[in-house]
Amino acid sequence: MKEISVFDIIGPIMIGPSSSHTAGALRIALIAGKIAGGQVRSVRFRLYGSFSKTYQGHGTDRALLAGIMGFDPGDYRIRDSFAIAKERGIDFLFDPVEEIDVSMHPNTVDILMTDEQGEKTSLRGCSVGGGNIEIVQINGVNVRFTGEYNAILITQNDKPGVLADICSVMEEKKVNIAFMRVYREDKGSRAYSVIEIDGSVESDVIETLRKLPNICSVKYLAK
Repeated sequence: MKEISVFDIIGPIMIGPSSSHTAGALRIALIAGKIAGGQVRSVRFRLYGSFSKTYQGHGTDRALLAGIMGFDPGDYRIRDSFAIAKERGIDFLFDPVEEIDVSMHPNTVDILMTDEQGEKTSLRGCSVGGGNIEIVQINGVNVRFTGEYNAILITQNDKPGVLADICSVMEEKKVNIAFMRVYREDKGSRAYSVIEIDGSVESDVIETLRKLPNICSVKYLAK
């Protein structure tokens, strides 16, 4: 039997009128900003389904921009996120798309970011209700994680032995893995390991992972 949290009943602590269109949207963008790393200098939000129709009235636009800047769902600065982003020199654009693939969730957003070094990162996320989300794509690669756990996102070369090295570090540092999934662009190309963990990790775990052979980047996504 599925357990029901009190937050499924009363919703998340948040600023804004809608847990799906405001809190959920912000949480997607918050993860996107962490994955991009560094300082996002420009961002384009491509909005699908109900997001594209109601993003202004429900404050989805302000919430998405606030998430990119690292605000949490209860931050009163969400209301002023446009002005704050302009003060920080962040270029932003909202692009509502009328057409939607039937396989896509109706509350879906693509976030395309460029950081201060000119590096581009993209992410697709869905707000599935009650402030809950799913990240379903990173840099064009289909993935799946929910943000319910602290997570480590590793970008790696798709080579033999890489996963064994990662797991050895986790065992050595006594990090308990709740879920681990691996996705790749093509055989022998880039791959992504999404490791959802119980508890948190110290910075030395992340630094040790970054020093492994064939590791391109390691991001710690605290919930």
